[in-house]
Amino acid sequence: MTAPINRLRPRRSCLAVPGSNPRFLEKAQGLPADQVFLDLEDACAPLAKPEARHTIVKFLNEGDWTGKTRVVRVNDWTTEWTYRDVVTVVEGAGHNLDCIMLPKVQDAQQIVALDLLLTQIEKTMGFEVGKIGIEAQIENAQGLNNVNAIATASQRVETIIFGPADFMASINMKSLVVGEQPPGYDADAYHYILMKILMAARANNLQAIDGPYLQIRNPEGYKAVAKRAAALGFDGKWVLHPDQVAAANEIFSPSQEDYDHAELILDAYDFYTSEAGGKKGSAMLGDEMIDEASRKMALVISGKGRAAGMQRTSKFEAPEA
Repeated sequence: MTAPINRLRPRRSCLAVPGSNPRFLEKAQGLPADQVFLDLEDACAPLAKPEARHTIVKFLNEGDWTGKTRVVRVNDWTTEWTYRDVVTVVEGAGHNLDCIMLPKVQDAQQIVALDLLLTQIEKTMGFEVGKIGIEAQIENAQGLNNVNAIATASQRVETIIFGPADFMASINMKSLVVGEQPPGYDADAYHYILMKILMAARANNLQAIDGPYLQIRNPEGYKAVAKRAAALGFDGKWVLHPDQVAAANEIFSPSQEDYDHAELILDAYDFYTSEAGGKKGSAMLGDEMIDEASRKMALVISGKGRAAGMQRTSKFEAPEA
């Protein structure tokens, strides 16, 4: 039997790179982004798309993407480019590809269609069937209404992504600044959208990713929007410029204090529920009572910290008998 595929990859920072720009493709390899997606959709002009497919294959096969999740965003199923995007890229560089990102997903059948095409290519090329994951981008009202079905449409699905620009246009939101709040609405206009995506992701053990913030010269604006998504529980956010990478990596990682505390809770709970610790269902860690619910919450924080490569600065000491 083959080992199970890890669908929960680090994605704190998801860097968008135009597939038609060799200079950007070269530079992206040296940036500390968790994920890089080579874009055949919005970042490529229609006349540049056919050649960009081959450029992407070349860079996936010959580049050094060590430590990065390698993704290609193809065009959506309503265009004439999608099937050729998938066939050219996966046949040419399937061994060096982790996921295909499908934009403007509106219903589960679009995920099923991509799954079937990937399976046929994998079988034809002798690749491991099911190895290549799918990232589903929600960019309009219909997609959001169908997000739960989209999340369960294929075992390949790894992430649900919010695409704010097209979404804002699809619902006639009164704003021209992607990711910013529309004028005249005092609450968070994105809260319902983000929470619905997050619930669909978490109910199916998927990751939830926030989309881009287009004002790349406004670092404080980017941080504010990223912190909102991180506070809700999102796993990462797109970055459109190298200057946004460090902010995303920091914001979607736990603080050192929180990471240390989470690891202490796990160690303490493991001890107190053991024979040596008295087989207790709950116990005190300093001034804090911990129990099974505490353990589950700590697992989330410790998992994010470990994925980010964080190191502990404290350790649990069992009390003397």
